Amino acid sequence: MNLKQLSQMLELSQTTVSRALNGYPEVNEETRRRVVDAAKRHGYRPNPSARRLATGKTGMIGYVLPTGSAVDIDPHFVEFLSGLGDYARAHELDLVLSPADAEEQETTYRRIVANKQVDAVYVSSPRPQDSRVALLDTLGLPFLVHGRSDGFDFDYPFLDIDNEGAFHEATRLMIQLGHRRIALINGDDRETFAIHRARGVRRALAGSGLALPDDQISSTVMTEENGYRAARRVLEGSNAPTAILCSSLIMALGIVRAVRELGLTIPGDLSLIAHDDVFSWLKPENFSVPLSTTRSSIRAAGARVAERLIARLSGLEDGARGEVWPVDLVVRGSIAGAPAGS
Repeated sequence: MNLKQLSQMLELSQTTVSRALNGYPEVNEETRRRVVDAAKRHGYRPNPSARRLATGKTGMIGYVLPTGSAVDIDPHFVEFLSGLGDYARAHELDLVLSPADAEEQETTYRRIVANKQVDAVYVSSPRPQDSRVALLDTLGLPFLVHGRSDGFDFDYPFLDIDNEGAFHEATRLMIQLGHRRIALINGDDRETFAIHRARGVRRALAGSGLALPDDQISSTVMTEENGYRAARRVLEGSNAPTAILCSSLIMALGIVRAVRELGLTIPGDLSLIAHDDVFSWLKPENFSVPLSTTRSSIRAAGARVAERLIARLSGLEDGARGEVWPVDLVVRGSIAGAPAGS
């Protein structure tokens, strides 16, 4: 079925049908739903070239993918991308990855905009005063940030989770259980999410007259091996913690390995809370001791980023709205009261 046939069947103009399918705000919701439902029922697919000519849009969302020997593509990114891609595909949009050297991302953004290659882009793993956000704010291309970039004197659209609040509440729970020596095995502290998590831990500790010593915090790429090495370092130190907060289930695998090798037990000798991005293939309840977690689905975040970008393209969202999701604290068997004498 082509556009003309679909229009005749619905007794609507081709312009109205086209605008309904492309999310134009001047088409009322009832008409839009009627058109979309009919298109799905009859297997109508817009011709991409015709749609681009008619709307001036490419039907593509872009992402500048950092490459190079210093860049690791981790499972968190893949999970986020799956959520974004699923939502985009369901709404007739493609995702375009533009590889760029980590030091030359800004040049790639400028090229994408100049060549009109995509309709919108998203930014991930932001750092404070991130130059990518500052650049995109001036280029006129719709964008959205997954995470936050602190330190700007302007607003920008973003989606984030309450990293500080999540780790503040997890730390408070450890303190309520009697723990006084608490360590943090964190992600890369050049990135905002890790800064916010450390801030939450420190704020909770300070509220009880405690502190987070430098030798009780690790900041590193979130891999199993790095979690293992960080756990060995703090647990073999002279001021070994009785509780650890960890920024990833993947790192928690390494922590559990270190605990086992040192002849310790969870939660008898060490209480452990990790952040859970809700991977389908790594579930906290399946650890040898079910793991307590701060939980927020990174796949759902990917879908929401796609949803908001589509809304921005269709005129249903404008401005520079920030969106912060609360984080669940799920208590399982990996935490207990501090060991006697600690």
